[in-house]
Amino acid sequence: MNMRQSSPCSDADASGRKPVKLALQGGGAHGAFVWGMLDRLLEDGRLRVEAISATSSGAMNAVALAYGLAIGGPEAAREKLAEFWRGVSRTGQLFSPVGATPLDAWLRMCGAPVELTPSFIAFQTMTQTLTPQQCNPLDLNPLKTILLNTVDFDRLKASPAAPPLFISATNVRTGKIKVFEKSSLSLEAVLASACLPQLFRAVEIDGEHYWDGGYMGNPAIFPLIYAGGCKDVLIVHVNPIERPDLPVTATAIANRVNEISFNSSLMREMRAIAFVTQLLDENQLDSTKYSRMFIHWLGNDAAMAALGAATKIETDWNFLRGLFEEGRRTATKWLDANVDAIGSRSTVDLATTFM
Repeated sequence: MNMRQSSPCSDADASGRKPVKLALQGGGAHGAFVWGMLDRLLEDGRLRVEAISATSSGAMNAVALAYGLAIGGPEAAREKLAEFWRGVSRTGQLFSPVGATPLDAWLRMCGAPVELTPSFIAFQTMTQTLTPQQCNPLDLNPLKTILLNTVDFDRLKASPAAPPLFISATNVRTGKIKVFEKSSLSLEAVLASACLPQLFRAVEIDGEHYWDGGYMGNPAIFPLIYAGGCKDVLIVHVNPIERPDLPVTATAIANRVNEISFNSSLMREMRAIAFVTQLLDENQLDSTKYSRMFIHWLGNDAAMAALGAATKIETDWNFLRGLFEEGRRTATKWLDANVDAIGSRSTVDLATTFM
């Protein structure tokens, strides 16, 4: 991947806010952690969102964020993000397989993990043996209604106040990434970005079928590089990269495979960025043709590693609010330590972390 020379970085605006590009990772209900981090960044007010690349639940956070910015600025964006996640929780009371019976609730109170509750075991067995067409013949997707109630997609696309958007999905036929930009954005594109093939039918758009974008870009960084403008990319990260312990149970192994799979595309891109950065440092590339990017990493592996993959479909409001508050705490620590570096240097060691 070439980091082509971009346009000069946009300056801080009249209020002193520094421009950044956001890369929002997906992770099902764990996206509430991203919600919390975004809420704190918006509340802090020292950064301005110049563009957003996002995947899966990150894509849903992205459109709620961008639409709020379009209709009323940072405070409206915070309200729209909260509105979306309240909708997820309310709808989850009807559709979520987690905690669906009194026995599930009792086992959870006794400390049993989600993976060992009867409802989740039944759900997992069903999705591993039946197709979405068999499990869901009417092709119901509760996320569709939540998104329509939160975002006016026509107004979002037409608004010059909304930042550029790059929403990733995976083309089922070709296996390639498809990036939907703001001009071609639709409800279907966002649903395609979050289409897990075990749960939903592939989403058809213009004769092609799409699955979750996390398989090929979680999230994709290259659209933010090629778009020009600001050189600072803030990766808002969900899935843990490292775990200290070797997984030995079937559940733990499946969970770790899930994390590695949905981090793999991002790791490849970051290695490429680290390699180009190293060549620039060694003066082996023409700096007039290749641009140095400033990479920032906002996440909390320790907190997210404590959660199993099954909790990605947990929609209890207390659980989502807990992730939200953890996200706010994580963002506060990051801002205190790193905001002054925006516009001048990376705040993550690319070579050590990714090469």
